Amino acid sequence: MTSLPNTSLPEASPARHYLMGFIPIAIALTMAVLDGAIVNVALPSIAQDMALKREEAIWIVNIYNLAVTISLLPLASLGDSVGYKRVYWWGLLIFTGASFACANAVNLPMFVAARFVQGLGAAGIMSVNIALVRLIFPANKLGMGVGYTALMVGVSAAAGPSISAAILSVAKWHWLFLINVPFGVLALIMAARLLPESPISGLKLNPLSIVLNALTFGLLIAGLNSFSTAGDFRIAVVMTAAAVIIGVFFIWRERRMALPILPVDLLKLPVFALSLATSITTFAAQNMGFVAMPFVFEYKLGYSETQTGLLMTPWPLMTAVIAPIAGRLSDRYPPERVAAIGLLVFSAAWVSVALMPEQPQTYDIVWRLALCGLGFGMMQSPNNRAIIGSAPKERSGGASGLQSLGRLLGQSLGAIIVALIFASATRSDVGWVAWTAAALALVAAIASVLRKTPTAR
Repeated sequence: MTSLPNTSLPEASPARHYLMGFIPIAIALTMAVLDGAIVNVALPSIAQDMALKREEAIWIVNIYNLAVTISLLPLASLGDSVGYKRVYWWGLLIFTGASFACANAVNLPMFVAARFVQGLGAAGIMSVNIALVRLIFPANKLGMGVGYTALMVGVSAAAGPSISAAILSVAKWHWLFLINVPFGVLALIMAARLLPESPISGLKLNPLSIVLNALTFGLLIAGLNSFSTAGDFRIAVVMTAAAVIIGVFFIWRERRMALPILPVDLLKLPVFALSLATSITTFAAQNMGFVAMPFVFEYKLGYSETQTGLLMTPWPLMTAVIAPIAGRLSDRYPPERVAAIGLLVFSAAWVSVALMPEQPQTYDIVWRLALCGLGFGMMQSPNNRAIIGSAPKERSGGASGLQSLGRLLGQSLGAIIVALIFASATRSDVGWVAWTAAALALVAAIASVLRKTPTAR
């Protein structure tokens, strides 16, 4: 593979500036995460207002996820080429404009088109998010920056359903999108003034690589998700097989590229590869809980949707609390050790879920899910620090994009595992789900201790 130009990123912002520089990143990231959570809650209202069938309304969610999936890696590589700030700023602008278009959509085709464009904007935000954090925070505080990022994601995920319910109680669903506009404008102004510039490689993205990337990951995510729905099993197999075949050719071709969209050069680094495997495996175990537990609470234990939402809250809330602390610890101690401890706690928490009484009291559920959130939060920040810290600085964009894609792949893998378990057992049986998730977390812990994270540079 042809070597990249000899570029070097500037030193991170001084202490008095890095927290200010993080504010526009926090605003944009919160908007992107909240958008997914609040739209899911509002789907029934949107469907009723537009007279849509349930299978039609779901496209409002699916098209957004598809747009994010197929554009993460190209936009991350574009960040290495033209600068992370430029990709981030334009992604935020597109996301904000598309939010306004979503609020003013009058039919399903307009809505779906606007949501696709909004997904492209969200991908621009998420693809270089961690790369910008690496630019802003000093090397000895990189874990802190990654921890703050995890904090914003955790708080947004936990607050999403409540914020959506609050807005819908006083206004129509349109305001779920319109609220993004003033915050987006504020973040655009702050980003233009506060985000640092990064050196650029100037290398051009290959159009065929962009197409192969879209086909590979679009078909892969769609195929995996089809396994977890009531759709045609044969279609799921065909899409997944096609993704594998195209992906093999894609990888072979990317190995010869000067600026690979798929960062095969980073995957050759043992620490990076093990950290990414840890991320995929752990997010699979996490999403198994998010997919399976609502079925248990509603179908087996008889809780309402509102009660189920409240019962699930301790998990993301504890993750949000512990993530910044774990990030700071990863600045003082080897990140792989902090992550491994978190993963052992995560595995033990899943064992406690597997051993939960048949008719648990509320506190039986709350402390177990809080322990899951604690273990997951202890893993997330150190592991993300290891991913971005093990990559060369000039490849921070590719590392950031692959980290985000790994999260999506892990979540899809978790969903298909739950679907397969439910297909072979009772729909509310959480035992096999919990034991499988505990095993995945233990495998991730082993992968974590096998690596040795280099000192951040």
